[in-house]
Amino acid sequence: MSRRFAAVALIALILVCASSLYAQAPGQIAIRAGKLIDGKSDQPISNALILIEAGKIVSVTPGGTPPAGAQVVDLSQATVLPGFMDMHTHILLQGDVTAADYDEQLLKQSIPYRAILAARNAHIALDHGFTTIRDLETEGAMYADVDVKMAIQRGEVPGARIFASTRAMAPTGMYPLLGYSWELNMPHGVQVVDGVDGARLAVRDQIAHGADWIKYYSDRAYFFAPDGVLHSHVNFTDDEARAIVEEAHRLGHKVAAHSIGSDGIAASLRAGVDSIEHGDGFTPALLDQAIKQGAYWCPTITVGAYVAPGRGGNWKPMVESEKKAFQEGVRKGIKVVFGTDVGGFPWTELNQAREFKYYVDYGMTPMQAIRTATSTSAEMLGWSDRLGTIEAGKIADIVAVAGDPLAHIEELENVRFVMKDGVIYKNGFK
Repeated sequence: MSRRFAAVALIALILVCASSLYAQAPGQIAIRAGKLIDGKSDQPISNALILIEAGKIVSVTPGGTPPAGAQVVDLSQATVLPGFMDMHTHILLQGDVTAADYDEQLLKQSIPYRAILAARNAHIALDHGFTTIRDLETEGAMYADVDVKMAIQRGEVPGARIFASTRAMAPTGMYPLLGYSWELNMPHGVQVVDGVDGARLAVRDQIAHGADWIKYYSDRAYFFAPDGVLHSHVNFTDDEARAIVEEAHRLGHKVAAHSIGSDGIAASLRAGVDSIEHGDGFTPALLDQAIKQGAYWCPTITVGAYVAPGRGGNWKPMVESEKKAFQEGVRKGIKVVFGTDVGGFPWTELNQAREFKYYVDYGMTPMQAIRTATSTSAEMLGWSDRLGTIEAGKIADIVAVAGDPLAHIEELENVRFVMKDGVIYKNGFK
């Protein structure tokens, strides 16, 4: 055998072995769960047997005996939960506490390089127990989120399941990059959209390029008025915003709106969006309106707390404003979905699961907090028949931790077992 042929054969063998790490295990898998939080029951189930075949959950039985020939996974000393879902991520962003951080990425990093980091970030999410993410825009990287999504779907790289939104929308002059010489044609972090016809065209364009969700920036420039409410400047006219939402809905897609100030939230609700992102300026009246319309709230508390010290200005009081709104929203019963805005803070510095602790610290029970990242997120995505709970017929997305998250929510920041689509990607209980 020639050295060249031997080298090629060795490389092929390495690739085959690497891909086999993520190959579907043959036959049935039986997971013995010491404590099961299934995403729908009010109380955990002790000593449950979860039977999995062909990537789907076949049955969940208290007690139970594994069938002959099944691969048994012993999680009898663990707490088992549905795979987590982060409904606000940016896999193509690596932190933007300052404007310089953001400009550096758009001006000095190529889209291929950013896509490589995005694939890494999707793997980090999976390792932390997030089997599904909704990635809310590429921040100047065009449609690269769809490429990463396809690579994961096809088994080329391991990573969280992605619902992609490609390029967010904002009108001319209302989103970075800004402040450069007028002689320079600078790149934009969004798709610039003006007018009703432009809005409808942008929605069609993004869906044609693979967008699952549509996202637009409802507001900017946040400030506190004498009434004590967090206000903002609204980006789109009502006609433009309604055109975005109506066209997306007509084509069978949902819309997320970046809405921090009360003015932006009100404008988004008038447009009929499906989810309010951030929502620091929610007032009691706006919470009532969101509940009436069935809109979901994705609060992304972690990013605000992370960036506030570095940005100064109104950002620290904005965190306090959101805390007050969150407590009122939980009391009123608004549908909260888990979202972190990771990418706004570095993927490599902070575990996304920190968001759970904020929810509990702000007044949710641990079980309520867990459901924001499981059954409620699946409901918002329209995937309740496939994800969000551990029960027969669902996709086998399952995670496990050593301790009891109902007693100590921080346990969710140390996921030791991860299964996605019935494939085991991590098992620290061996």
